[in-house]
Amino acid sequence: MSFIRNIFGISKRLPSKRPLKVLGIETSCDDTAAAIVTSDRQILAEVVRGQQELHEPKGGIVPMLACESHSRNLPGVVSEALQKAKLTVQDLDAIAVTRGPGLPPCLPVGLNAAKTMAAVCGKPLIGVHHMEAHALTARLTTPNADNAPYPQFPFMTLLISGGHTLLLTANNIGDYNELAGTMDNAVGEAIDKASRSLKLNWIQGRRGGPGAALEKAASEGDPERFISKLPLPLSLSRKKELKFSFAGLKSAMDRLIKDPSIDLSNPKDVNDLAAAFQMICINHLEQKIKLALEQEIVKHKKPLNAFVVSGGVASNKLFRSRLETLVNAYGLPLICPPPQLCTDNGVMIAWAGLERFQAGLVDDYTITTIPVWPLESLKQRE
Repeated sequence: MSFIRNIFGISKRLPSKRPLKVLGIETSCDDTAAAIVTSDRQILAEVVRGQQELHEPKGGIVPMLACESHSRNLPGVVSEALQKAKLTVQDLDAIAVTRGPGLPPCLPVGLNAAKTMAAVCGKPLIGVHHMEAHALTARLTTPNADNAPYPQFPFMTLLISGGHTLLLTANNIGDYNELAGTMDNAVGEAIDKASRSLKLNWIQGRRGGPGAALEKAASEGDPERFISKLPLPLSLSRKKELKFSFAGLKSAMDRLIKDPSIDLSNPKDVNDLAAAFQMICINHLEQKIKLALEQEIVKHKKPLNAFVVSGGVASNKLFRSRLETLVNAYGLPLICPPPQLCTDNGVMIAWAGLERFQAGLVDDYTITTIPVWPLESLKQRE
Protein backbone atom coordinates (compact mmCIF):
# COMPACT_ATOMS: atom_id res chain seq x y z
CA MET A 1 0.00 0.00 0.00
CA SER A 2 2.91 2.39 0.66
CA PHE A 3 4.02 1.92 -2.96
CA ILE A 4 0.60 3.04 -4.19
CA ARG A 5 0.71 6.05 -1.86
CA ASN A 6 4.01 7.08 -3.41
CA ILE A 7 2.64 6.78 -6.96
CA PHE A 8 -0.19 9.19 -6.26
CA GLY A 9 1.75 11.41 -3.87
CA ILE A 10 -0.60 10.59 -1.02
CA SER A 11 0.36 11.21 2.59
CA LYS A 12 -1.72 10.89 5.72
CA ARG A 13 -4.38 13.60 5.90
CA LEU A 14 -4.08 14.91 2.39
CA PRO A 15 -3.89 18.73 2.22
CA SER A 16 -6.05 20.26 -0.49
CA LYS A 17 -7.21 23.77 -1.40
CA ARG A 18 -10.33 22.46 -3.09
CA PRO A 19 -12.88 19.84 -2.07
CA LEU A 20 -11.92 16.32 -3.08
CA LYS A 21 -14.39 14.36 -5.22
CA VAL A 22 -14.79 10.59 -4.99
CA LEU A 23 -16.99 8.20 -6.98
CA GLY A 24 -18.43 5.27 -5.01
CA ILE A 25 -19.72 2.04 -6.58
CA GLU A 26 -21.86 -0.53 -4.72
CA THR A 27 -22.85 -4.02 -5.95
CA SER A 28 -22.63 -6.16 -2.81
CA CYS A 29 -26.21 -7.46 -2.89
CA ASP A 30 -29.20 -6.52 -5.05
CA ASP A 31 -28.88 -2.73 -5.44
CA THR A 32 -26.71 -1.34 -8.23
CA ALA A 33 -25.58 2.06 -7.00
CA ALA A 34 -23.12 4.85 -7.70
CA ALA A 35 -22.63 8.27 -6.14
CA ILE A 36 -20.17 11.15 -6.02
CA VAL A 37 -19.42 12.99 -2.76
CA THR A 38 -16.97 15.72 -1.79
CA SER A 39 -14.71 16.30 1.18
CA ASP A 40 -16.85 19.30 2.19
CA ARG A 41 -19.73 16.84 2.69
CA GLN A 42 -21.72 17.47 -0.46
CA ILE A 43 -23.54 14.71 -2.34
CA LEU A 44 -23.09 15.74 -5.97
CA ALA A 45 -24.98 12.80 -7.45
CA GLU A 46 -26.60 9.53 -6.47
CA VAL A 47 -28.14 6.80 -8.62
CA VAL A 48 -29.67 3.49 -7.45
CA ARG A 49 -31.21 0.69 -9.50
CA GLY A 50 -33.17 -1.83 -7.42
CA GLN A 51 -34.13 -5.38 -8.35
CA GLN A 52 -37.28 -6.05 -6.34
CA GLU A 53 -39.29 -7.14 -9.37
CA LEU A 54 -36.70 -9.89 -10.03
CA HIS A 55 -36.45 -11.28 -6.51
CA GLU A 56 -39.91 -10.92 -4.95
CA PRO A 57 -41.39 -13.77 -7.04
CA LYS A 58 -38.49 -15.98 -5.87
CA GLY A 59 -39.14 -15.22 -2.19
CA GLY A 60 -35.70 -13.68 -1.60
CA ILE A 61 -32.45 -12.54 -3.21
CA VAL A 62 -31.14 -14.92 -5.89
CA PRO A 63 -27.37 -14.19 -6.18
CA MET A 64 -26.92 -15.07 -9.85
CA LEU A 65 -29.96 -13.04 -10.90
CA ALA A 66 -28.57 -10.13 -8.90
CA CYS A 67 -25.18 -10.52 -10.58
CA GLU A 68 -26.69 -10.49 -14.06
CA SER A 69 -28.72 -7.40 -13.22
CA HIS A 70 -25.62 -5.60 -11.90
CA SER A 71 -23.81 -6.38 -15.16
CA ARG A 72 -26.66 -4.85 -17.16
CA ASN A 73 -27.22 -1.82 -14.95
CA LEU A 74 -23.81 -0.70 -13.72
CA PRO A 75 -22.51 1.08 -16.85
CA GLY A 76 -25.66 3.20 -17.06
CA VAL A 77 -25.70 3.87 -13.30
CA VAL A 78 -22.10 5.17 -13.26
CA SER A 79 -22.66 7.20 -16.43
CA GLU A 80 -25.80 8.79 -15.00
CA ALA A 81 -24.03 9.68 -11.72
CA LEU A 82 -21.24 11.45 -13.63
CA GLN A 83 -23.78 13.29 -15.78
CA LYS A 84 -25.78 14.43 -12.74
CA ALA A 85 -22.61 15.74 -11.11
CA LYS A 86 -21.54 17.34 -14.41
CA LEU A 87 -18.15 15.64 -14.13
CA THR A 88 -15.95 13.28 -16.11
CA VAL A 89 -13.82 10.50 -14.66
CA GLN A 90 -10.80 12.78 -15.05
CA ASP A 91 -12.41 15.27 -12.63
CA LEU A 92 -12.46 12.66 -9.86
CA ASP A 93 -9.76 12.43 -7.19
CA ALA A 94 -10.35 8.74 -6.50
CA ILE A 95 -12.68 5.81 -7.15
CA ALA A 96 -14.09 3.77 -4.26
CA VAL A 97 -15.89 0.45 -4.51
CA THR A 98 -17.33 -2.18 -2.20
CA ARG A 99 -14.77 -4.96 -1.83
CA GLY A 100 -16.76 -6.98 0.71
CA PRO A 101 -18.47 -8.46 2.54
CA GLY A 102 -21.30 -9.40 0.20
CA LEU A 103 -22.62 -11.95 -2.26
CA PRO A 104 -19.71 -13.68 -4.08
CA PRO A 105 -21.25 -13.39 -7.57
CA CYS A 106 -22.14 -9.70 -7.11
CA LEU A 107 -19.04 -8.11 -5.60
CA PRO A 108 -16.75 -8.66 -8.66
CA VAL A 109 -19.11 -6.74 -10.95
CA GLY A 110 -18.49 -3.47 -9.14
CA LEU A 111 -14.89 -4.16 -8.19
CA ASN A 112 -13.76 -5.08 -11.71
CA ALA A 113 -15.48 -2.02 -13.16
CA ALA A 114 -13.84 0.26 -10.58
CA LYS A 115 -10.40 -1.32 -11.01
CA THR A 116 -10.52 -0.95 -14.79
CA MET A 117 -11.77 2.63 -14.64
CA ALA A 118 -9.16 3.63 -12.06
CA ALA A 119 -6.28 1.92 -13.86
CA VAL A 120 -7.14 3.30 -17.31
CA CYS A 121 -7.67 6.83 -16.02
CA GLY A 122 -4.79 6.80 -13.54
CA LYS A 123 -6.98 7.34 -10.48
CA PRO A 124 -6.39 6.03 -6.93
CA LEU A 125 -8.53 3.00 -6.03
CA ILE A 126 -10.05 2.44 -2.59
CA GLY A 127 -11.59 -0.93 -1.73
CA VAL A 128 -14.25 -0.28 0.90
CA HIS A 129 -15.55 -2.55 3.65
CA HIS A 130 -19.34 -2.46 3.31
CA MET A 131 -19.95 -2.31 7.07
CA GLU A 132 -17.36 0.42 7.65
CA ALA A 133 -19.24 2.42 5.03
CA HIS A 134 -22.49 2.01 6.98
CA ALA A 135 -20.69 3.03 10.19
CA LEU A 136 -19.21 6.19 8.66
CA THR A 137 -22.28 7.46 6.77
CA ALA A 138 -23.44 9.53 9.74
CA ARG A 139 -20.17 11.49 9.58
CA LEU A 140 -21.30 12.73 6.16
CA THR A 141 -24.94 13.43 6.94
CA THR A 142 -25.04 14.81 10.50
CA PRO A 143 -25.31 18.63 10.52
CA ASN A 144 -22.92 20.61 12.71
CA ALA A 145 -21.68 24.19 12.90
CA ASP A 146 -18.21 23.44 11.51
CA ASN A 147 -19.51 21.30 8.60
CA ALA A 148 -16.93 18.74 9.70
CA PRO A 149 -17.31 14.95 9.81
CA TYR A 150 -19.49 14.22 12.84
CA PRO A 151 -19.73 12.45 15.24
CA GLN A 152 -16.10 12.54 16.27
CA PHE A 153 -14.39 9.33 17.29
CA PRO A 154 -14.90 7.31 19.41
CA PHE A 155 -18.57 6.40 19.11
CA MET A 156 -20.63 3.25 19.46
CA THR A 157 -22.41 1.96 16.37
CA LEU A 158 -25.04 -0.68 15.71
CA LEU A 159 -25.09 -2.04 12.16
CA ILE A 160 -28.31 -3.95 11.45
CA SER A 161 -29.28 -5.31 8.06
CA GLY A 162 -30.29 -8.45 6.21
CA GLY A 163 -26.75 -9.79 6.44
CA HIS A 164 -25.38 -8.31 9.65
CA THR A 165 -26.14 -7.58 13.29
CA LEU A 166 -23.02 -5.97 14.67
CA LEU A 167 -22.38 -3.74 17.70
CA LEU A 168 -19.03 -1.90 17.67
CA THR A 169 -16.99 0.92 19.06
CA ALA A 170 -15.56 3.01 16.23
CA ASN A 171 -12.19 4.38 17.38
CA ASN A 172 -10.94 5.78 14.08
CA ILE A 173 -10.95 5.08 10.36
CA GLY A 174 -10.20 1.36 10.04
CA ASP A 175 -10.11 0.86 13.82
CA TYR A 176 -13.12 -0.94 15.31
CA ASN A 177 -13.73 -3.13 18.35
CA GLU A 178 -16.54 -5.64 18.03
CA LEU A 179 -18.70 -5.74 21.15
CA ALA A 180 -21.40 -8.13 19.95
CA GLY A 181 -22.32 -10.05 16.82
CA THR A 182 -24.99 -12.55 15.92
CA MET A 183 -24.52 -16.22 16.73
CA ASP A 184 -26.66 -17.25 13.77
CA ASN A 185 -29.05 -15.13 11.69
CA ALA A 186 -28.99 -11.37 11.22
CA VAL A 187 -31.99 -9.44 12.50
CA GLY A 188 -32.85 -8.26 8.99
CA GLU A 189 -32.80 -11.83 7.68
CA ALA A 190 -35.17 -12.91 10.48
CA ILE A 191 -37.53 -9.99 9.75
CA ASP A 192 -37.52 -10.73 6.01
CA LYS A 193 -38.27 -14.41 6.69
CA ALA A 194 -41.16 -13.52 9.01
CA SER A 195 -42.53 -11.16 6.37
CA ARG A 196 -42.45 -13.88 3.72
CA SER A 197 -44.04 -16.41 6.10
CA LEU A 198 -46.87 -13.94 6.71
CA LYS A 199 -47.25 -13.66 2.92
CA LEU A 200 -46.91 -9.89 2.97
CA ASN A 201 -46.53 -8.05 -0.32
CA TRP A 202 -43.18 -6.30 -0.54
CA ILE A 203 -43.18 -2.52 -0.30
CA GLN A 204 -42.04 -1.22 -3.67
CA GLY A 205 -39.32 1.35 -4.32
CA ARG A 206 -36.33 2.46 -2.35
CA ARG A 207 -36.47 1.51 1.33
CA GLY A 208 -39.00 -1.12 0.31
CA GLY A 209 -38.88 -4.90 0.42
CA PRO A 210 -40.14 -7.54 2.88
CA GLY A 211 -38.78 -5.79 5.98
CA ALA A 212 -40.63 -2.58 5.20
CA ALA A 213 -43.77 -4.65 4.61
CA LEU A 214 -43.51 -6.19 8.07
CA GLU A 215 -42.98 -2.77 9.67
CA LYS A 216 -46.12 -1.47 7.96
CA ALA A 217 -48.20 -4.47 9.09
CA ALA A 218 -46.81 -4.18 12.62
CA SER A 219 -47.82 -0.53 12.81
CA GLU A 220 -51.44 -1.66 12.47
CA GLY A 221 -51.21 -4.56 14.93
CA ASP A 222 -51.27 -5.28 18.66
CA PRO A 223 -48.01 -6.91 19.86
CA GLU A 224 -49.51 -8.03 23.16
CA ARG A 225 -51.80 -10.58 21.58
CA PHE A 226 -49.01 -12.98 20.55
CA ILE A 227 -45.85 -11.71 22.28
CA SER A 228 -46.07 -14.29 25.09
CA LYS A 229 -45.91 -17.05 22.47
CA LEU A 230 -42.55 -15.89 21.09
CA PRO A 231 -39.29 -16.35 23.05
CA LEU A 232 -36.95 -13.47 23.88
CA PRO A 233 -33.57 -14.78 22.61
CA LEU A 234 -30.76 -15.36 25.13
CA SER A 235 -32.95 -14.10 27.97
CA LEU A 236 -32.40 -16.89 30.49
CA SER A 237 -29.02 -18.49 31.28
CA ARG A 238 -27.24 -16.37 28.63
CA LYS A 239 -28.94 -13.10 29.53
CA LYS A 240 -25.67 -11.35 30.37
CA GLU A 241 -23.77 -12.49 27.27
CA LEU A 242 -23.00 -9.83 24.68
CA LYS A 243 -24.32 -11.79 21.73
CA PHE A 244 -27.34 -11.65 19.45
CA SER A 245 -29.39 -14.61 18.23
CA PHE A 246 -32.44 -14.72 15.97
CA ALA A 247 -32.58 -18.32 14.69
CA GLY A 248 -34.70 -19.60 17.57
CA LEU A 249 -37.10 -16.68 17.29
CA LYS A 250 -37.40 -17.24 13.54
CA SER A 251 -38.24 -20.92 14.09
CA ALA A 252 -40.76 -20.09 16.82
CA MET A 253 -42.48 -17.64 14.47
CA ASP A 254 -42.74 -20.33 11.80
CA ARG A 255 -44.34 -22.72 14.28
CA LEU A 256 -46.77 -20.08 15.52
CA ILE A 257 -47.88 -19.18 12.01
CA LYS A 258 -48.64 -22.86 11.33
CA ASP A 259 -50.90 -23.09 14.39
CA PRO A 260 -54.44 -24.05 13.23
CA SER A 261 -55.88 -21.08 15.11
CA ILE A 262 -53.95 -18.61 12.91
CA ASP A 263 -55.69 -17.38 9.78
CA LEU A 264 -53.34 -15.58 7.39
CA SER A 265 -56.31 -14.40 5.37
CA ASN A 266 -57.39 -12.40 8.43
CA PRO A 267 -55.53 -9.02 8.44
CA LYS A 268 -55.82 -8.78 12.23
CA ASP A 269 -53.97 -12.05 12.76
CA VAL A 270 -51.26 -11.01 10.30
CA ASN A 271 -50.81 -7.53 11.75
CA ASP A 272 -50.76 -8.74 15.36
CA LEU A 273 -48.20 -11.44 14.53
CA ALA A 274 -46.03 -8.87 12.73
CA ALA A 275 -46.25 -6.49 15.69
CA ALA A 276 -45.30 -9.21 18.18
CA PHE A 277 -42.34 -10.39 16.12
CA GLN A 278 -41.07 -6.85 15.60
CA MET A 279 -41.38 -6.07 19.33
CA ILE A 280 -39.41 -9.17 20.33
CA CYS A 281 -36.64 -8.20 17.89
CA ILE A 282 -36.50 -4.68 19.35
CA ASN A 283 -36.54 -5.97 22.94
CA HIS A 284 -33.64 -8.33 22.21
CA LEU A 285 -31.56 -5.60 20.55
CA GLU A 286 -32.26 -3.21 23.43
CA GLN A 287 -31.27 -5.76 26.06
CA LYS A 288 -27.84 -6.36 24.49
CA ILE A 289 -27.22 -2.68 23.69
CA LYS A 290 -27.84 -1.84 27.35
CA LEU A 291 -25.25 -4.45 28.38
CA ALA A 292 -22.73 -2.89 26.00
CA LEU A 293 -23.41 0.64 27.25
CA GLU A 294 -22.95 -0.52 30.85
CA GLN A 295 -19.69 -2.20 29.90
CA GLU A 296 -18.18 0.62 27.85
CA ILE A 297 -19.47 3.75 29.62
CA VAL A 298 -20.10 2.70 33.22
CA LYS A 299 -17.40 0.05 33.70
CA HIS A 300 -14.62 1.10 31.29
CA LYS A 301 -15.38 4.87 31.32
CA LYS A 302 -14.95 5.08 27.56
CA PRO A 303 -15.54 8.68 26.39
CA LEU A 304 -18.08 7.88 23.68
CA ASN A 305 -19.45 10.83 21.74
CA ALA A 306 -22.59 9.31 20.22
CA PHE A 307 -24.53 6.18 19.40
CA VAL A 308 -24.88 5.63 15.64
CA VAL A 309 -27.30 3.14 14.11
CA SER A 310 -27.22 2.28 10.41
CA GLY A 311 -28.08 -0.50 7.98
CA GLY A 312 -31.42 -1.35 6.40
CA VAL A 313 -33.22 -2.20 9.66
CA ALA A 314 -32.17 1.19 11.07
CA SER A 315 -34.91 2.83 9.03
CA ASN A 316 -37.52 1.20 11.33
CA LYS A 317 -39.24 4.14 13.05
CA LEU A 318 -40.31 2.33 16.22
CA PHE A 319 -36.83 0.97 16.79
CA ARG A 320 -35.30 4.42 16.33
CA SER A 321 -37.70 5.89 18.88
CA ARG A 322 -37.07 3.17 21.47
CA LEU A 323 -33.30 3.25 20.95
CA GLU A 324 -33.16 7.03 21.34
CA THR A 325 -34.77 6.77 24.78
CA LEU A 326 -32.25 4.09 25.79
CA VAL A 327 -29.04 5.82 24.68
CA ASN A 328 -30.16 9.24 25.93
CA ALA A 329 -30.30 7.72 29.42
CA TYR A 330 -26.53 7.17 29.11
CA GLY A 331 -25.89 10.75 27.97
CA LEU A 332 -25.43 9.89 24.28
CA PRO A 333 -27.22 11.38 21.29
CA LEU A 334 -28.74 8.92 18.84
CA ILE A 335 -27.49 9.63 15.32
CA CYS A 336 -29.02 7.95 12.28
CA PRO A 337 -28.35 8.65 8.62
CA PRO A 338 -31.42 9.62 6.59
CA PRO A 339 -33.55 6.49 6.05
CA GLN A 340 -32.73 6.33 2.32
CA LEU A 341 -29.01 6.15 3.21
CA CYS A 342 -29.49 3.36 5.76
CA THR A 343 -30.07 0.83 3.00
CA ASP A 344 -27.26 -0.04 0.56
CA ASN A 345 -26.21 2.93 -1.57
CA GLY A 346 -23.28 4.45 -3.42
CA VAL A 347 -23.10 7.52 -1.16
CA MET A 348 -21.83 5.53 1.81
CA ILE A 349 -19.19 3.83 -0.34
CA ALA A 350 -18.00 7.13 -1.81
CA TRP A 351 -17.82 8.75 1.65
CA ALA A 352 -15.99 5.83 3.28
CA GLY A 353 -13.61 5.81 0.32
CA LEU A 354 -13.04 9.54 0.75
CA GLU A 355 -12.30 9.22 4.47
CA ARG A 356 -9.85 6.40 3.76
CA PHE A 357 -8.30 8.37 0.88
CA GLN A 358 -7.72 11.36 3.16
CA ALA A 359 -6.08 9.00 5.67
CA GLY A 360 -3.69 7.78 2.94
CA LEU A 361 -5.33 4.36 2.65
CA VAL A 362 -5.23 3.50 -1.04
CA ASP A 363 -5.32 0.04 -2.64
CA ASP A 364 -3.50 -1.67 -5.48
CA TYR A 365 -5.27 -2.33 -8.77
CA THR A 366 -4.79 -6.07 -8.16
CA ILE A 367 -7.11 -6.32 -5.13
CA THR A 368 -9.84 -8.97 -5.19
CA THR A 369 -13.18 -9.32 -3.43
CA ILE A 370 -13.52 -10.49 0.18
CA PRO A 371 -17.05 -11.94 0.56
CA VAL A 372 -16.49 -12.76 4.25
CA TRP A 373 -14.54 -9.97 5.92
CA PRO A 374 -14.48 -9.31 9.69
CA LEU A 375 -14.50 -5.56 10.29
CA GLU A 376 -11.92 -5.78 13.06
CA SER A 377 -9.41 -7.18 10.55
CA LEU A 378 -9.19 -3.75 8.87
CA LYS A 379 -6.84 -2.57 11.62
CA GLN A 380 -4.40 -5.39 10.82
CA ARG A 381 -4.39 -4.48 7.11
CA GLU A 382 -3.64 -0.76 7.44
